[in-house]
Amino acid sequence: MLLSLTNAPRDYAWGSDSLLAGLEGRAPSGQPEAEVWFGDHPGDPSDVAGGGTLDQVTGGTLPYLLKLLAAGRPLSIQVHPTIAQARDGWARESGLAPDDLQRNYRDDNHKPELIVALSDTFESLSGLRPVPDTLRLLDALGDTDGVGELRRRLSAPGDALRNVIGWLLGGEARVEVDDIIAEVTAAGERDAGEWTTTLRAIAGVAATYPGDPGVVVALLMNHVVLRRGEGVFLRAGLLHAYLSGLGVEIMAASDNVLRGGLTPKRIDVPELLSILDTVPGEVPVLRPSSDGAITDYPVPVPDFALEKIALDGAPVTRAVSGPTMVLVTAGSVTVATASGDERQVSVGSVAFATSDEISLTLSGDGEAFVAAPGRDTPMNGQEPSRHA
Repeated sequence: MLLSLTNAPRDYAWGSDSLLAGLEGRAPSGQPEAEVWFGDHPGDPSDVAGGGTLDQVTGGTLPYLLKLLAAGRPLSIQVHPTIAQARDGWARESGLAPDDLQRNYRDDNHKPELIVALSDTFESLSGLRPVPDTLRLLDALGDTDGVGELRRRLSAPGDALRNVIGWLLGGEARVEVDDIIAEVTAAGERDAGEWTTTLRAIAGVAATYPGDPGVVVALLMNHVVLRRGEGVFLRAGLLHAYLSGLGVEIMAASDNVLRGGLTPKRIDVPELLSILDTVPGEVPVLRPSSDGAITDYPVPVPDFALEKIALDGAPVTRAVSGPTMVLVTAGSVTVATASGDERQVSVGSVAFATSDEISLTLSGDGEAFVAAPGRDTPMNGQEPSRHA
């Protein structure tokens, strides 16, 4: 069976007022439009053409959540738990109401995720930079007390990155934070050599979130600029924040977020530090191949798989196993099943194939992303994973 899915954009404050409208070829709504969810997560299940929502079809067993994401300003710095951490946190908070402001865990699942750029560029902060490189970056700032204290703490023995992030977010570094942000702002207005692009980006973050200690946390992170079609995978425990741009995002079906700055929302510093992975290093960029119509984005988790298909008039047939989504992001695309069902899919909406389908044929002239369970997901022979 083939279903047509849509959903209303979520109006988070960081959303863009034009990117989703531009993708879909409609007038802007006048409100920020941040995300469109395609999935059966109870937080916002997709609408099914003809009536009802997707969770009524799947029973809430879909292992992934597909999104369009449009960032007009920086998102909060955040991290997501492993499955073990999520189950433990969910159990510890079982006595709290679902909407309790003290709750950190919204379900008992992990949330690894993949973002692929749809805009010409997509800016993010992804993972922690190796400390020696950050010490070199600090050379581009002034030799002030705040910068000196940050340098001293980063050079201390032990897990310096975890200790520094705790110091910054814990409230005792208020004077140093203000001092460092002033230096970042000044550096963003001059040539800072190899760090010019990074410092200008973080100065922009500081302008959006003045005085927020997350600005200094951002100074510790890798500044990654994706080009259209490039992607980055973010594993559990990896600190990250999207800064600007339009992308297709896919993740395990979870809404578990621990925040680390750039937000008015609650930050539970001890819980954040308990799940944070402070192993530094570059986050590899997944770059599309220039050959053929199909680009695969390999990820090391079983919850989801994603590929991009560029159509130029010749049909493309893909074998499918498990519930599969086709999200159209450009042009005119028709999706047909082996059983003879067919849907023309408009840009910004999804054709959803239920688990009984064995193949999908895409035709037309345009671009689409195909999302499906990974090879070893519960949908492929193991016990189903249900949302808590």
